[in-house]
Amino acid sequence: MISGNRPKLIATDLDGTIVPHMGPISDRTVAAFRKAHELGIEIFFVTGRPPRWMVDVREAFGFGNAICANGALLYDLMNNKVLEQWLMPTEVQLEIVQRLRISLPGIHFALEYGEEFHREKQYTTRWDIGRDNVGVDLIEEKITEPAFKMLGRCVKNEFTSDQMLEIALRELDGVANITHSNSSESLIEISALGVSKGQTLAKMAERAGLTAADCVSFGD
Repeated sequence: MISGNRPKLIATDLDGTIVPHMGPISDRTVAAFRKAHELGIEIFFVTGRPPRWMVDVREAFGFGNAICANGALLYDLMNNKVLEQWLMPTEVQLEIVQRLRISLPGIHFALEYGEEFHREKQYTTRWDIGRDNVGVDLIEEKITEPAFKMLGRCVKNEFTSDQMLEIALRELDGVANITHSNSSESLIEISALGVSKGQTLAKMAERAGLTAADCVSFGD
């Protein structure tokens, strides 16, 4: 139940929620969020996207902050600046790769840190086409600094995303946080242990002195 007549914080997922998969953000959606912003309600866009994919959101709305990379980054949307980040150390990345190569035969990896995206040659790129045209034989070559996200893909669809998630949750228990956003992609996304969209959003609400009763969130 929301205290008072209106929330103090609104958080929304992007893709598949307020951003259609096959089209632009609607004028109606922008108008609704603009009205909330004008009423003094804090707006958070919460997403698995990295900051480099937030240009359309910044241009459409012109206000708000963002929680990016499945909770790993607190991002100042309007000033294009990462304010805080919760990263996976290199030794954790190496452990993740070692464990999943054994438990998920056929998996190939990509990782993201700073403005960089790196992938193994056999990792099929869906969205960052052209960002890393060469790739490396083994992702260990690029594990040189803390990363905000790792991605694992079974390029021949040896496992579904649901199967990959089930196995990874077991193999990486106590090591990292794992999720997926599309059950048909044979893709999992990996963050630092304890990092998720919900955890980071809860942290932002707590800092603002808000409880769950003051907040509205929708999407995944």
